[in-house]
Amino acid sequence: MQDGGVNLRELVLEAMLAVTRDKEYSHIVIRNILDKYQYLDKQERSFFKRVCQGTLEHMIWIDYVLNQFSNVKVNKMKPQIRCILRSSVYELKFMDAVPVSATCNEAVKLTGKKGFHNLKGFVNGVLRNISRNLDKIVLPDKSRDMLSYLSVAYSMPEWILQLWKRTYSWEQMEGFLQSFLAEAPLSVRVNPLKATREELKRELQEQQIEVWEHECLPGVFYLKNYDSLRRIPAFSQGKFYIQDVSSMQVAIAADPRPGDYVLDVCAAPGGKSIHMAELLLEAEKQQKGVFKGMVEARDLTEYKVSLIQENIERCGLPNIRAVQADARVFDRGQAGKADIVIADLPCSGFGVLGRKADIKYRLTQEDIGKLCRLQREILHTVQQYVKPGGIIMYSTCTINPAENEEQVRWFLQEYPEFQLATQKQILPDKGRNDGFFLAKLRKEIKT
Repeated sequence: MQDGGVNLRELVLEAMLAVTRDKEYSHIVIRNILDKYQYLDKQERSFFKRVCQGTLEHMIWIDYVLNQFSNVKVNKMKPQIRCILRSSVYELKFMDAVPVSATCNEAVKLTGKKGFHNLKGFVNGVLRNISRNLDKIVLPDKSRDMLSYLSVAYSMPEWILQLWKRTYSWEQMEGFLQSFLAEAPLSVRVNPLKATREELKRELQEQQIEVWEHECLPGVFYLKNYDSLRRIPAFSQGKFYIQDVSSMQVAIAADPRPGDYVLDVCAAPGGKSIHMAELLLEAEKQQKGVFKGMVEARDLTEYKVSLIQENIERCGLPNIRAVQADARVFDRGQAGKADIVIADLPCSGFGVLGRKADIKYRLTQEDIGKLCRLQREILHTVQQYVKPGGIIMYSTCTINPAENEEQVRWFLQEYPEFQLATQKQILPDKGRNDGFFLAKLRKEIKT
């Protein structure tokens, strides 16, 4: 798998080292490498992405296998060797179209190329032995130790499973885990300013992209069999926006009215803000009179605000602006002004493990406590922006009650002027949608 001197497995090694050793985010690493090597064809890009993402998704299982066949345990290996072996085991198990000999030979060559000539025999021996015994690998006994079984079979750290066990059954948890490993189509919303549902569907199908409509949400499509988003003209032209169907529920539940002022305090990259702006325009179009609703999409850093601005410009929306601001710091000028505050706050991300597998290796139990405190700090600040009769849309992309239902209970006790209008925990569903939580909190009008 080489093109113009670029070895795809060497690119995989570069990506895996960046994620597992240097603690960089996998989706950013993969995107940056593909941007650098834009001339790679669809098959090569697909191979690179699949091996990177698949190795991360199945890494605990892969390490379990390696530890059975290697005298040197995974955590004692040199980082480069560990990454080469991990991605090679993924190929052996999950990529039937790649010959075993090619996987083993390329791993040995790469080992030598990286200066580990004395370990070429070790890498070859381990991989050949695993390839002959893949069908004989025994997982932990499900009937005796369900925790270990689920952890190894679905590559989920045990501490996360123990956290979920407080709320969910083993069967529910296995459903989550199956969902995270299922192939997931891309969900997108049609931008009504630039295309109709029929026009967009026809244009995408003409590019041999597989398209089908969501059964309950008009103007929402699932896409498969596409190469790169940047190679789809309709994306560059802003005719659709990428957003998970669970995340779309925030703007739908908020139900903005003509003339509403909406403040999104942690908005990047801008999906919920842009959806809200579209719904505002639609509501105002259906009402007679002059309405000037506005969405202000804020985030902490200049980079994140630039992502929001890029998406605003691509979508061509006139009623939304991007602003740099720290959600933890009270902005006196916003006090009591907002009809809707969107508080989609930093969270553990357990609902999006199907798309960002490295989260499960990056987070710790201590991080959960820090996130919960940060969420409360931001909620304390932003509730002051809601006008009487207005709402806060609190949401997270996680399935952890401490960040969801328990935070809502705390908030209602702390701020009794708010009432719970809607609360929904959406569970991950076999690649069709992410895990997600939302709560609609309405501020009473004092008489």
